[in-house]
Amino acid sequence: MPRSGVLAGAFDAGAFDVGAMRRERAVGSQRGSVTAEVAVVLPALVVLLALLLATAHVGTVQLRLEEAARAGAREVMRGESSASVQQTVQRLAGDNATAHIASTGEWTTIEVRARVEGPLVELMDLELRASAAGRKEHDG
Repeated sequence: MPRSGVLAGAFDAGAFDVGAMRRERAVGSQRGSVTAEVAVVLPALVVLLALLLATAHVGTVQLRLEEAARAGAREVMRGESSASVQQTVQRLAGDNATAHIASTGEWTTIEVRARVEGPLVELMDLELRASAAGRKEHDG
């Protein structure tokens, strides 16, 4: 039996296509869920990145302190003044680094300390240290 009238034209044009309406609704809800997932995950990724950068910064400061301690110990072994040693330590490890020199017999130990500075690591109040030791050189 042929369809006639206004309703027949509406059905033929697909105006009441229920499947298409469901597909459109599903795509729209997926867009919203992706946005929500990104909104939840993004802050966690930012915090993780900040922690990784802070850890790398602490490692770099420790390496600088170790190098400063070795250089300071070499200067002490050569008989340089403690002021010269302190300048070398601060040049290599930073202005907030301090050097403590202790001698026992022929052996001298230098310990370098510094507080870690940075936007995130200052909250942890870290003080790192490194030491180096060696025998004094003899003249002659």
